[in-house]
Amino acid sequence: METKVKRSTSLRLQKTIPYLFIMPWIIGFIAFTLGPLIFSLIISFYDWPIVGEKTFVGLANFKEMFTDDPLFYTSLEVTVKFAILFVPLNIIIALLLAMLLNKNVKGSGLFRTAFYLPSVISGVALAMIWAWVYDGEYGILNYFLSLVGIEGPNWLNDPTWAPIAMVIASLWGQGTMMLIFLAGLKNIPKDLYEASAIDGAGKVAQFFKITVPMLSPTILFNLITTIISAFQQLTLALVLTGGGPLHSTYFYAMYMYENAFKFSKMGYASANAWFMFIVVLLLTMMVFKSSSAWVYYEGEMKAGQKG
Repeated sequence: METKVKRSTSLRLQKTIPYLFIMPWIIGFIAFTLGPLIFSLIISFYDWPIVGEKTFVGLANFKEMFTDDPLFYTSLEVTVKFAILFVPLNIIIALLLAMLLNKNVKGSGLFRTAFYLPSVISGVALAMIWAWVYDGEYGILNYFLSLVGIEGPNWLNDPTWAPIAMVIASLWGQGTMMLIFLAGLKNIPKDLYEASAIDGAGKVAQFFKITVPMLSPTILFNLITTIISAFQQLTLALVLTGGGPLHSTYFYAMYMYENAFKFSKMGYASANAWFMFIVVLLLTMMVFKSSSAWVYYEGEMKAGQKG
């Protein structure tokens, strides 16, 4: 009997110990992610100023957002346009850089560090660098354009060029995505390229027939993270343009930020945040749903061949 009790106690300990190791993460997740998430949902049904009495208003915050607030649609339009440009360009450039670094050339480690460095720089510091680059009168970008006879625009004060300037500046810090693509490229067997070369396939055919399919799970991951990042854009516009000129860089994240901390409407800002959460969730689900048509999983293919 005692032996059975000891075995039972030992089994319980074996099952409990792993949870003790991850307990700090669980506590942090509840305290800093799940807790605030639930709290923001609760206060989205309140008129909740930073200072003063809170009042339950039900769905009034959501009704105001959809019917009475033109800045809601303006910020959403700006963010969607930004995402349409930023998401494909970010993935394409990161993949091209990863393919360059995947070549066995001298000094590739130095270039890897150089390409990754911007992603570890503070967002505010990076924005200040770009403020200097984009300066209409003394900026280095317009200086280089002038060398080839082009008169550069006033990047940050022109409603046409300011959104494009935001896209270019945002593309600068993609070191993490580049390294993820590089890791995926390293895992593609070289035998596939050698066999295709023997069959007469060129570099372009190898890219579309081997590299892209084998890298498709990595592309899926980077696509989802880039979509999320695009809809969270805030720092660059906040520092460089403040949402101007003429709200041309007034991103949805800035709209939420101003409602919360400029106008002290925490309940309304929480309703804004939950709308964006639902939009990003739906987009992510759509990408996952479509992935069955274009994402290649080697394990599934092998299982199908055995069947």
